[in-house]
Amino acid sequence: MEFRRLGRSGLNISEISYGNWLTHGSQVEEEQAQACIKAALDAGITTFDTADVYANTAAESVLGRGLKGQRRESLEIFTKVFWPTGPGGPNDKGLGRKHIMESAHASLKRLGTDYVDLYQAHRFDRTVPLEETFGAFADLVHQGKVLYIGVSEWTAEQITQGAALARELKIPFVSNQPQYNMLWRVIEPQVVPASEREGLSQIVWSPIAQGVLTGKYKPGQAPPAGSRATDENGARMIERFLNDDVLTRVAKLESLAADAGLSMAQLAVAWVLQNPNVASAIVGASRPEQVHENVKAAGVKLEADLLAAVDEALDGVIERDPTLTRSP
Repeated sequence: MEFRRLGRSGLNISEISYGNWLTHGSQVEEEQAQACIKAALDAGITTFDTADVYANTAAESVLGRGLKGQRRESLEIFTKVFWPTGPGGPNDKGLGRKHIMESAHASLKRLGTDYVDLYQAHRFDRTVPLEETFGAFADLVHQGKVLYIGVSEWTAEQITQGAALARELKIPFVSNQPQYNMLWRVIEPQVVPASEREGLSQIVWSPIAQGVLTGKYKPGQAPPAGSRATDENGARMIERFLNDDVLTRVAKLESLAADAGLSMAQLAVAWVLQNPNVASAIVGASRPEQVHENVKAAGVKLEADLLAAVDEALDGVIERDPTLTRSP
């Protein structure tokens, strides 16, 4: 495993991080989830990403149990706040002070830790003054319950506004967590330049496009049984990629990966890590062997001609529109 600094901070995180969005507490049984966490630890992953909304808080509890007994100082534990949790009361969502403070304390309890290394605004909340949101984050930082602040799927303008407030409050705002992969590059025109300017890194989710870039979805064929595309939540995220034009072009990557001595999944994860503003690629898993395969992308350097060949293979289906980065 190799490590990168998160933004302009002094925090080192593993190039490959382990996330449990659509798996722990929902798709994957407890025993298998724990086996995947152990595989991540055995592979040298030290960075673990979750959120209170995943499986309506169950994913945090599963991760907390999986990391129990590990040396806390050797781990970087990330979680998020924004989406509705609990019974869905009027203050069970958003980035108001009440929800942030209550959610943070509940996350710490479920994760079995006194602090999280990174606490992230899971989306931007237009209904709450940004000063209130960052004021609550600042209090958590000053209380020692949160070490660094991050966001997820914020626009360049929102990142710039947040960075100005963070400087005023003297709290470390260090990261953005966007979707980013060979097919989905909407952060490149605006979000990445703003992040570089403000000292933030990207911690990217869906580096293999919900499995599309592994080659397991074939043009003209139904999705494999048990795949992400057959899960209700996963299907909504993956449907934009499940058309024959995209899948036909993705199939061209197979020979490129083979020539580089990589699997298609390894090529996809290594591709996002070529972007110097990316600190880590989040991978999930339903089986331990998936973890072991994906971590082999750490430290891989892709030659310029291979990167050009990827662009040529996918030409016409790459999404670059920066307006597609948005919050509800």
